[in-house]
Amino acid sequence: MTVNARAACDPDTIHQIADEMADAARAAILPFFRNSHIATDNKLDGGYDPVTEADRAAERAMREILSVRRPDDGVLGEEYGTQAGTTGLTWVLDPIDGTRGFVSGTPTWGVLIAVSDDQGPFFGIIDQPYIGERFRGSSAGAVCDGPLGRRDLSTRSGTALRDATVFTTFPEVGSADEQSAFHAVAGQATLTRYGMDCYAYALVAGGHADLVIEAGLQPYDIQAPIALVQAAGGVVTDWQGGPAHMGGRAVAAANAEIHAEALSILSRVPA
Repeated sequence: MTVNARAACDPDTIHQIADEMADAARAAILPFFRNSHIATDNKLDGGYDPVTEADRAAERAMREILSVRRPDDGVLGEEYGTQAGTTGLTWVLDPIDGTRGFVSGTPTWGVLIAVSDDQGPFFGIIDQPYIGERFRGSSAGAVCDGPLGRRDLSTRSGTALRDATVFTTFPEVGSADEQSAFHAVAGQATLTRYGMDCYAYALVAGGHADLVIEAGLQPYDIQAPIALVQAAGGVVTDWQGGPAHMGGRAVAAANAEIHAEALSILSRVPA
């Protein structure tokens, strides 16, 4: 069923619909960005996980397109949950990945769109509306459309961990054990950066960074980045080397060699 579902969908149509969705999300989000009057709700008791009307409006806009263009596909979105489908394909949506960055005015959040079957994502977009960059990954490869036009993307090769640039969103990463493992990897690297959310994966795909290491992810956080990084030549797994598309822990690496170096440390944390 997986092979048939994947083979039955026309890649050009998928790309076109995904672009329409990303355009609609941009239009819904940008009026709210750097707007001091935007209302923010907190999803967490005892913590901070913001959601805004921009998040909700963007997901609604994307779902409206799917309801017309691909009504029989499944949908999984951060704000409005799961809608079952009958085709074997699911559109996995995060309308604003990095809402903390969004509400603080930094342009490193993004719209995530993936198309997945039960083996994981095979198409993904990371879109940064304010900068005007759209990163796409598919079986045809990885590209970015941005202010300077279109360019092909390829991950970096030949970089050892000691020379690497490593990203994660939060310095504490996850549990105490996960935090310790991350810092054991980062302590061997040249440069560690924090707080880039999905944009870090785009930088790995573009050959500017070497590793993204995270924990506590949801499927909608990681499926579009998986499709993009893998299309650009990288490797994305969980910390044990298995599939990462259902969330939890993930390591995105520019190449198999640096992935193996990182995994030799991260895999010590029990699953």
